[in-house]
Formats: sequence, C-alpha cells, structure tokens
Amino acid sequence: MSLKPLGDRVIVKQDEAETTTASGIVLASSAQEKPQRGTVVAVGEGKLDNNGNLVKPGVKKGDSVIYSKYGGTEVKVDGEELIILRADDIYAVFA
Repeated sequence: MSLKPLGDRVIVKQDEAETTTASGIVLASSAQEKPQRGTVVAVGEGKLDNNGNLVKPGVKKGDSVIYSKYGGTEVKVDGEELIILRADDIYAVFA
C-alpha cells in the first residue's frame, strides 16, 4: 500500500457488511448497516502533547478494532476501500 497516515491518524480496512440476519433473512444492499469493525493496516507516528513529547496511537498494524460509526474519511487506494481515522475515533481493540 502506498498510503501513509500522518500524525495520530490510523488507516483501517473495514470488515464486510452482514448480508443476512441471524435468522437467515437476506438483506438488500440498501438495508445493510455500515460495519464499525475493521483491521488496522497503517498507523501514523503520533502527535505532540503540550510538553512537546510524541504520543503514539494505542493501536498497531494488524489490530482488529471497533471505531466511531460516523468517524473518519473513506478513500479508495489500489482498488481497496479504506477509512482514515483519528486514533481518538477508535474505541476498542479486540484482544
């Protein structure tokens, strides 16, 4: 991938949307909810705090994360749909 996030930004590959419900009903593409889960593919260097110290994001490449539903910017790079988020828009990492 030729995209490198700056500052405290993180690039996430969004998981696929659910196409069927738990009971087996097939959902139309317009009824599918945008997932809030994905995999981190790149992490920026971090941002400076008030004392000038570099604070690195709390995630690393390969982490499976949950992020803000309406956060980030969607981009398409090399045919792959990605989301660029601030590290603060990531709520949790799956252990």
